[in-house]
Amino acid sequence: MNRIHQAEEALKKAGKKVNHRYRMGYHMMPRANWINDPNGLIQYKGEYHVFYQHHPYDENWGPMHWGHLKSRDLIHWEHLPIALAPGDAFDGSGCFSGSAVEYNGDLALIYTGHNMIDEEKDDFYQNQNIAVSKDGITFEKLKENPVIAEPPEDSSRHFRDPKVWRHGETWYMVIGNASKENVGRVILYRSPNFVDWEYAGVLAQSDGNLGFMWECPDFFELDGKHILLISPQGIEADGDSYQNLYQTGYLIGDYDEDTNEFVHGSFKELDHGHDFYAVQTLLDDKGRRIAIGWMDMWESEMPTKADGWCGALTLPRELTLKDDHKILMNPVEETQLLRESEHHECANQSISGSYLIKTAEKLLEVVAVFDLTICSAETVGLKIRGIGQEETIIQYSLADQKLTLDCSKSGKARDGVRNVRLEAEEKLTLHLFLDRSSIEVFANHGEATMTSRIYPKEGRAGIELFSEKGNVRVEEFTYWTLKDIWKGDEAK
Repeated sequence: MNRIHQAEEALKKAGKKVNHRYRMGYHMMPRANWINDPNGLIQYKGEYHVFYQHHPYDENWGPMHWGHLKSRDLIHWEHLPIALAPGDAFDGSGCFSGSAVEYNGDLALIYTGHNMIDEEKDDFYQNQNIAVSKDGITFEKLKENPVIAEPPEDSSRHFRDPKVWRHGETWYMVIGNASKENVGRVILYRSPNFVDWEYAGVLAQSDGNLGFMWECPDFFELDGKHILLISPQGIEADGDSYQNLYQTGYLIGDYDEDTNEFVHGSFKELDHGHDFYAVQTLLDDKGRRIAIGWMDMWESEMPTKADGWCGALTLPRELTLKDDHKILMNPVEETQLLRESEHHECANQSISGSYLIKTAEKLLEVVAVFDLTICSAETVGLKIRGIGQEETIIQYSLADQKLTLDCSKSGKARDGVRNVRLEAEEKLTLHLFLDRSSIEVFANHGEATMTSRIYPKEGRAGIELFSEKGNVRVEEFTYWTLKDIWKGDEAK
């Protein structure tokens, strides 16, 4: 508790120095300094809790603590005191990623203890631990920790990010792992009582092309199929695929609990923007599988470090399964609570060239529907126009059936373009969420998503619809100005 108190005091001081130019209006972010992976997503006693990897003493990655947010509606978030601080014998160098469950009526966190042996040689060991809270705010680490002291014999030292759930009378845990041969994999444990864990074997592993380590696993049933979410490290870029340093994606298949056999198809990326990693999910009381990811990427440029903070989480997204083979990802319906003024422009209108809708608002939700059955253009899309030359472009090539997000003129001059294949036959629907330093694109109701951080230096001029080398009919164009849920937070 003393370490948590010290971290809270450090955050208060750091918060007073934060520059607010790129601060989010409606995304989850730290009060100050660094965050990365979302952890411990859970709905507990009617409230949504999101924890996250946090370094409260610096805007760069460091000894990991667990930050803590809660909400009643997935939109309006409240910062709570830091939940976990490292420094015990089993987590001396960090409380790494993990998950949350309800255990005997209490809120329990399951996390990886990171323990550095030799920092220069990057020599460490990892184990799994539990902390429990009766009030959902203050957590006590179990005296039995670590509940899993070491990985299986055929494992490397990479042994982290436990995701736990209960089925029937049995508790299950999947852990991200690498074999001694540096093959990425997910391994499974079982427990009758949540504290004593038995190794059950390998759930899934790389075929040689899916990296050397699988981080942040999540295993759940969705519409009759089993889904394994993973964040592989070490996949080589292949055309428009795997363009980020690390990926987040999924395997779909069928799982036999008795044999621990997971028969699955090929790996698919979940998002094709620049900044999406370490996604985790929760199942809420409406039966929705809701995903949240880290809205940044390792080794990317992070201009907000100069402002005293770094990192944000995506909007909550509902996952659904299409035709047993593809996950669709769309913003939860509660995002409508953010809407303030509503504007309709150029509906059922043919455009050729460009059509500019002027707005200086930075917090926006945009829906544009292009009728591709009444279209002679080769490319259609929209631009988020800034002052001067700044712009973010979302465009669709009809011939290539390719959706492109170009952030090269909005703070990503290096490696600023991402592409994804999208089979849009009759209509192209672009659903965008714009914050001060992010864009999230949902195309054709989740058929493709692209998430990126952007860092415009000037103000916003408006939104420009465009077509190239022909006309296109715009069936709908609507935008909403959105609430700033953190307004006044800078004064605290």
